[in-house]
This record gives sequence, structure tokens and C-alpha cells, in this order.
Amino acid sequence: MVEFGDLIRAAREFGLYQKLVVLWISLPLLLIPFQMVGQVFMVVDVPHYCNTDWIRAVGPNLTEEEQLNLTLPRDANGDYEQCIMYSPVDWDLNSIVAYSLNATEKCSNGWVYPTAEQPSLLTEFDLVCDRKDLSGISQSIYMVGLLIGAIIFGPLSDRIGRRPVLLICLLGQSLFGVAIAFLPNFTLYIIFRCIMATAASGILITTLPLATEWVGVSYRPTAVLVSHCFLAAGQLVLAGLSYGIRNWRLLQIAGSAPVFALFFYYWVLPESARWLVTKGKIEEAKKYLKKAASINKRTIPPEMLDQLKCETQTKPGSILDLLRKKHLLRMTLIMMCAWFMDSLVYYGLSLNVTGFGLDIYLTQFAFGVVELPARICCIYLLQWFGRKKVQAVLLLLAGLMCLIIVGIPEDQAVAITVLAVIGKFAACASFSTSYIYSAELFPTVIRQSGVGLCSMAARMAGIIAPLILILEQYHSAIPMAVYGSATAGGLLCFLLPETRGVELPDDTVTDNHQRK
Repeated sequence: MVEFGDLIRAAREFGLYQKLVVLWISLPLLLIPFQMVGQVFMVVDVPHYCNTDWIRAVGPNLTEEEQLNLTLPRDANGDYEQCIMYSPVDWDLNSIVAYSLNATEKCSNGWVYPTAEQPSLLTEFDLVCDRKDLSGISQSIYMVGLLIGAIIFGPLSDRIGRRPVLLICLLGQSLFGVAIAFLPNFTLYIIFRCIMATAASGILITTLPLATEWVGVSYRPTAVLVSHCFLAAGQLVLAGLSYGIRNWRLLQIAGSAPVFALFFYYWVLPESARWLVTKGKIEEAKKYLKKAASINKRTIPPEMLDQLKCETQTKPGSILDLLRKKHLLRMTLIMMCAWFMDSLVYYGLSLNVTGFGLDIYLTQFAFGVVELPARICCIYLLQWFGRKKVQAVLLLLAGLMCLIIVGIPEDQAVAITVLAVIGKFAACASFSTSYIYSAELFPTVIRQSGVGLCSMAARMAGIIAPLILILEQYHSAIPMAVYGSATAGGLLCFLLPETRGVELPDDTVTDNHQRK
């Protein structure tokens, strides 16, 4: 009896063909970090105060300093209040100077940004004072888009294939990403960014099966983590782009337009042969397998290909199998928890790049640099210690770093940043492990549905993470304390089966994972 894994070994488990596939699916991931957290660099806080031009009607010859002294109160440090102004009056200028103004109110005529900065989301759409939380809400709505994408594109990929879904998502991300740069108001910005997020989610969860289903058992971590290294490199791209381009519209174009260069995918991107077999499309699967063998300078014996037709077709699966079958339900719930905690810490730290006390571009660069060794180390950690232990320990470490940060004084910016970088390292490595682990746990017929459910859990955490940061206004320790709950997810992972060295399951009939 010939298994699909035998055919992959005959064609070579990780030959030139598989390396090209991994390269193709990795290129779009370079810009995913920009789409996810790039907004942080578009709303960097700048000095601002209420627009008080009303006084110009009675004092047209006032200097700017005189105008501000007469119309703006000062805070305890002697600086002008940024969100409060003296209420306008119908007095003449002499009366205003003689008696001064006492009644205050919130800014009623917009804000003034005295620094000569390039246009940003903050200055163009006034994301300050009472509107300050709109930035975090916008980021949460983006995560809603990622959630919608997981709901739509996970099952759709199992139904119509990995290749068409990836092509559709690439087109959607590029079109809506560029369109965002030309929008006239913040409401449209939020809507378009949410739509773009659905496409980005589809790209993330569709590249996973293409990376795992084309390679042999021992090369699955390498294939997935190489693609994730491009995500890490994307963090460095984000740091460079945001530092060099301060105009938010130009930055948005620079972070989105390059996806158009991937139009050639229509001709070079393959479908998953393993998925084709499970759908009974045997001849098409044979065509891809022969092509892979040819490029790898191998030949698959004809008798093996003949047996593929009668031996490897599988019973169709349903997402309901994840709920009906006890072993699948247990794995699904634990992995959803792991993905949730991964996402909570990862995005909580990434979106708080302005809150650690150091230069935000330097902090982002450090976050990007640390992601590369995090992804690369995973390749060896997973081979040496297995999936279960690595997943559990990394998640525990990520949560622990957040809890330690809670006890560090706020004026220790360097210490806090170092701990945050370690936490980002662990969360990043844990996230990569979750992708690999999930792909190995779920059967081929519902692999994308299972990963889609896990991705939904991660997106729920992504929605919550920016909102948790808003709680910092009540106490600075609240966000990190919440992110520290990831330790609980790490403990649950010890209940999962080990999948190191185990062939990918194709059907949902039995629990064929070896427990170690």
C-alpha cells in the first residue's frame, strides 16, 4: 500500500521544487507585519493644543505666544493643556487682558499641531484627546477583519483549494492596501483596512498547508519556519519604512503596492497535491507530483502513481468532526487556547512599541531583529524536544516576561524594553510552533478548517489586545498583567499529543497521533 508520504519521498522530501514553493509563499509575508502593526507609526503622539483662533477677531495683532497665554490654561508642569481651552467670550481684548479667562471647556474648533511634521493619521484625522482611543479601536477592527478572514478562507481553502484562495487574497490585499492611501476620512480608513485584513488573514492561513503538505515529515518545521522568517524580516522592513517615510499616505503605498509584483503567481504557484488526492482529483495530483520529481531530478515509479488512485482517497471530512470526535475536540480547544494566548502577548507587545520608554523605531528594530533568531531557533528546538514541550515552555516564558514587567519601575526603560524583547522572542517562537503543531494535528480533509478555528481564536485575542492597552490610563500595570495570563495556556499544552516524526493524518476516523 502506497501512502502519500511515500510519493513525496520518491519525489524528494525537500528538493528544489519544494524550496521554490516555500519561496513563493514566503514573499507576501514580508509585508504582513506592516499591514498588522504599521498604524502604530502613523499615530505617533506629537505636541498639540486647542485651536483658539476665535480671539483673532478681537486681537488680530496678537503674537502666537500672547494668544496661547490668553486662551489656554496650563497644567501642573507649566505646559499648555492639550485638550482644554478657555471658553470663548464676547469681550473686547482689553477686558480679556485685564480680567483673564477662567471658565474652561474641551476643544471645540479642532487642534493645532505646531511641529513641522509630515502628515500622519493623528494630525490629519485629529486622533487626540477624546478621539485618541479611535486608534486602538481601529486596530481592533482590523483584527475583526483577520477574524472574518479566518472564518471565510479556512473552510473555503478546504473546499476549493489552497491555490485559488491565496491568489484571491493577494489581489484583495494589494487593491485595498493601496486604496487606503487615498481615503478622505477615518471612517472609510477603518472599513477598507478591515477588508484588507480579511485578505491578509487568508494569506497567513493558506500558506501554512502549502508549506506542510508538499514536504516530508522531517522537513515540515523547516518549511513553515523559513516562511515565518520572512515575517520576521518584515518587522525589519516595517522599521525601515516607517523611519524613512513619515507621510502616512506614502508609507501606506510603500507597504502595499509591492504585492502587485506577485502577479506571476498565477503561473508558478502550485496546488497542494495532497489536498487534490483527498478530493479525488488524482490525475491533477499526479501531474504536480511528476513535475516536482522532474524539477528535483527524480522519477516516481509508474506503479506507485497507479496505486495512488485506488489506495489514498479518503473519506470527506466536516468541520463538525472537530466537535463530534472526542480526540479532535480536545486538541481543537487546547490549540485554540494556545493561539489565543500567542496572539494576546505578540500583539500586546507589538502594538505597545511606544510604551516602553525608548525610541519607537529603535524598539521596533529590536523586535524585528529578535524575531529572526526566534523563528530559526524553533527549527532546532522542535527537532530536539518535540512540539508539545516547546509549545508549552515558550508560551510560559512569554507570559512570565509580561508578569515580570509589571514589577519593574516605569523609569527603568532599558530593563522594561529588554524584558519586552525577550517576551516578544518567546511569543514569536510560540506562534510559529502553533502553526506547525496545528498543521500536524488536524487531518488533511479538515486541516484548514481546524487551523481556521485556531486562527479565529488568535484574531479574537488580536481584537482584545489593543483595547487592553487603553486600560493603561487607569493603571499602567493592567495591560502587562493581562498578557501574563498566557502562562495558563502554556500549562494546557502539556495535555496535547506529540507529533514529531508522525506522518500527517489524512482522515478523521481515528486518533493516529503517537503519544510520547
